[in-house]
Amino acid sequence: MRHTRDHFEKPQADWRSQNLYNERDAQGEDHLCTKTRPTRSFATVTDPPVRRYGGLKDQDRIFTNVYCKHDHGIKGAKSRGDWHRTKDILLKGDSWIIQTIKDSGLRGRGGAGFPSGLKWSFMNKPNWQNDKRPRYLVVNADEGEPGTCKDREIMRGDPHKLVEGCLVAGRGMNANAAYIYIRGEFYQEASHVQQAIDEAYKEGLLGPNACGSGYAFDVYLHRGAGAYICGEETALIESLEGKQGKPQSQTSFPRLTSDYSVAPLTVANSRNPVAVRITRTICRSY
Repeated sequence: MRHTRDHFEKPQADWRSQNLYNERDAQGEDHLCTKTRPTRSFATVTDPPVRRYGGLKDQDRIFTNVYCKHDHGIKGAKSRGDWHRTKDILLKGDSWIIQTIKDSGLRGRGGAGFPSGLKWSFMNKPNWQNDKRPRYLVVNADEGEPGTCKDREIMRGDPHKLVEGCLVAGRGMNANAAYIYIRGEFYQEASHVQQAIDEAYKEGLLGPNACGSGYAFDVYLHRGAGAYICGEETALIESLEGKQGKPQSQTSFPRLTSDYSVAPLTVANSRNPVAVRITRTICRSY
């Protein structure tokens, strides 16, 4: 028998498409049943759950240039709101800044989740004004964890947020200078952060009269040599002091003194400087 083209294209009846199946009775005979056959479904959600993120909208993003689609320099940073009325924040004083950070609930990004405002307040001990030693803020931007790439994106696209955050956080601790310890392999990130520091000095936002507030504050960038262990804060301080980056015994938390001129010091650790960066955003929103 010769089959035509139409013969092959004609849909064939299928018992599966008709929800038919054989059912054997008590006598052992098969009967074609038309009962509804249970069908197998995929493990997918037809109606996705409604997710809410605390009422935040897309325009509430703090870091708006992580993809480097816009200018990372000071002109682009100011157009995104950076360095806006920073002088007013500095003039409100250290107590206001510390209390604002405490009220915000900001915590470190490490495993302990230590409250940032509480940690920074340790720098302002009673009668701290009588201590004439310099005071330092150290920002851990080493980010040596394998597969970790959160800080580098921010430093590459929004370096001015880090520099401004150092200034505001430093004012809260009454620090004289901030040292940003950055991973040695982060060449582009270090270049962008150094560019932001230079631009801030040129605009008078850093230096002996930061933002015209009368507060003296300097920011320095220190590039590491690629040692993974320098992501640990005591090893980081050793490396910053020109020694071998080896962890040291730590008697208390946080480490408030170092051999660096035997001066009060706070490490903004939690493995990343995100907390320092968003300080200026929190203070500006209050």
